[in-house]
Formats: sequence, C-alpha cells, structure tokens
Amino acid sequence: MKKISFQADVLPLKNELFRLALRLTLNRAEAEDVVQETMMKVWNRRSDWDKIESIEAFCLTTCRNLSLDKLRRMDNQATTLDDEHDPADKSYGANPEEQAMQRDRVALVRKLIKQLPEKQRTAMQLRDIEGKSYRDIANVMGISEEQVKINIFRARQTVKKEFKQQEEYGL
Repeated sequence: MKKISFQADVLPLKNELFRLALRLTLNRAEAEDVVQETMMKVWNRRSDWDKIESIEAFCLTTCRNLSLDKLRRMDNQATTLDDEHDPADKSYGANPEEQAMQRDRVALVRKLIKQLPEKQRTAMQLRDIEGKSYRDIANVMGISEEQVKINIFRARQTVKKEFKQQEEYGL
C-alpha cells in the first residue's frame, strides 16, 4: 500500500474538488467552503489512509457528499455559475459575432447541464470535464459502472436534444 502524503497526494486535488463542488452547488463561495470542509474531513481521517484504496476517489466522494448536503440544507438550486472562465475564441478567423455566438452556445450548454438531475450532472462532470474512468466515477457516486454509463448516456442525450431544439427553434 502506498504511503499517502497530504501535501503530495491530497492538496493537488483541490482544483478538481473545487470544480466538482462548483458544478454541484452552482455557487463559488459554497464550493470553496465545501473544498475546505473536504480537506478537513480527509485530514481528520488520516489514521485510516492506509485502508483507503484510492485517496482521490475518497476525496471526490467526500466532496460530492458535502456538496449534496449543502444543497439540501440551503436549497440553493437557483444560483448560476459565473461564466468568467469562458475562453473566447481568439483564432484568426473568429470575428466578434462568431465569438458572441460561441459564448451564447457555451452558456446554453451550461444552463442545460445545470437542469439535469443530480446523478446525471455529477456523472457527466466527472467523465466529460474531469476525465475520470467509469470505475472511478462508480466509486465516487456509490453506484455500478453500468449505472454510470446509463447516467452519462442519458445526460448527453438530454443536453443534445435540448440544445438542438433551442438552437433550431430558439425556445
């Protein structure tokens, strides 16, 4: 079993934990609180680290659970993600109109993802944005790999269908 170091193994996960918490809570300040709570919980369980198969999965699971607890307590589903990190298309051929259209599409996809059920949103976040394996996602979410695949498939289908509908009809 690998010797786990808080500084080398846990602290580097803070950005990943923040992105997960932000996707779930949809609030920057709440996400920061969740990451801090996650780090404290992981540190307080340091005596059990040698029994943990994957410290990354443990941290992500803890972060996810704390985020969901915070959502339940605050009933904070209406807050939006701030889109200050949307990368503008700086390519040579991108004119201001194309850049505006790209920002609108990104905002639409974010809106559609936010409307997904929690399990689908979490699975999609971990797979498509964080690049986690189905096995890791299953461990984090406490469901089977098959359920992970189903949730991701349904999430992608829903986003695709709604995106096409809104792009075509402007609804």
